[in-house]
Amino acid sequence: MTTHQLGRGPVSHTDTTEIADTPTARAGRRGPDGGDGWLFLSEALRTFRLTGAVAPSGVDLVNALAVPATSRPDRPLSVLEVGAGTGVVTRRLVRVLRAGDRLHVVEPNPRFAQRLRTDEELARRGTELGLRLSTCRVQELPGCGPPPAGDGGCGDGRSGTAAERYDVIVSGLPFTNFEPAEVRRILDLYLRLLVPGGELTYFGYLGTSAARLLTSGPRQGARHRAVVRLLRRFEEEYGLGSRVVWRNVPPARAHLLRAPGGSRSATDARPAGAAAGEPGAGQPGAAVASADGPAGGVAASAR
Repeated sequence: MTTHQLGRGPVSHTDTTEIADTPTARAGRRGPDGGDGWLFLSEALRTFRLTGAVAPSGVDLVNALAVPATSRPDRPLSVLEVGAGTGVVTRRLVRVLRAGDRLHVVEPNPRFAQRLRTDEELARRGTELGLRLSTCRVQELPGCGPPPAGDGGCGDGRSGTAAERYDVIVSGLPFTNFEPAEVRRILDLYLRLLVPGGELTYFGYLGTSAARLLTSGPRQGARHRAVVRLLRRFEEEYGLGSRVVWRNVPPARAHLLRAPGGSRSATDARPAGAAAGEPGAGQPGAAVASADGPAGGVAASAR
């Protein structure tokens, strides 16, 4: 994996770039949201399995996914976003994180990664947040291979490299587009990457299970149901709650989960049911879900 400053040279597979605001990087850079809808749609049509949606997520869903970064302990946070797409959640994160926090963004699609590299808002705060972009799958990050037998940590048994640990993971991966075994590996990896008591958010669209069966046939329907069952078990074991976001196209359910072994006092103090931007949410834009049950729809990218 190579590291170079944003705006200097192309992004290749597994590259990690530092998103910084320099004269070179500013050349050709666009403001937020410039042409994102068309870019997202074109990539969805080209690679739907990895994109998982046809449009970026709406404001309410974005706010729900950013919950753990807005209700925080009094110390710097380390945040990992997986499947950033065109950056709607990324831009929300850079607005709520503080100087000294760290944000690591993972996006395997090179076209989406290039969009992130040319985003003015991300570059403006990139240096103070240590903002990095990795153009690879999360499983390909250093130290994220299978741990050695008997090792409960994040080491890579092949190289001995220790993986980074994070207080917060925001996942935009379209889980129900994947095979159950792949979803299981990713969920296990998330638990390994989170610090004790660290928090994870992801979401699923509502009302799409039947549509998947009708449009894809029995085999894909069975695969889809197997993934949904796996997610439900995961949510039952680690879930703090979920929130239905009706003002999204289509409506979605955001999930908030916590890794075992610790707690974050500021997070624990969040009032149950506080919605994004509502009084009593604790922090600007904070949201927390009420425990209203597991997802029944397709998890899709919050891009």
